[in-house]
Amino acid sequence: MENNEPKVTGIGGIFFRSKDPSSTRAWYAQHLGLAMTDYGSSFEFRNAHRPDEINYLQWSAFEETTDYFDPSEKEFMINYRVQNIEALVAKLKEEGVNVVDDIVEYDYGKFVHLMDPEGNKIELWEPKDSVFTKMGGPTTK
Repeated sequence: MENNEPKVTGIGGIFFRSKDPSSTRAWYAQHLGLAMTDYGSSFEFRNAHRPDEINYLQWSAFEETTDYFDPSEKEFMINYRVQNIEALVAKLKEEGVNVVDDIVEYDYGKFVHLMDPEGNKIELWEPKDSVFTKMGGPTTK
């Protein structure tokens, strides 16, 4: 039986503001070997509990003027992979955590955002990694 406890299971993404995202992506590709798309680099790794399953971590440089990190004024945002996002959000709300929006679902997973006590916006993601695997494309391994 699989554990479906509402919790974080890993890092899903590292996002940061950049004066020139295109040049930043090119620098990381050239000098550090990251496989790039227009969205950044997808790091591929194996699920520890299901080794045949490929999981992904997204690295992305955003425009310096993006409002995606709002209401945070920080230069970065971390995306955490979670399981049972609905139960986790309910628990967080009961604990008085500032959940800033409603859960939104896309074909590649469910997302919601919250603020930590330091004013950092956090993105929670319950992924559907199989969608990325089917899409293919370059990944950093």
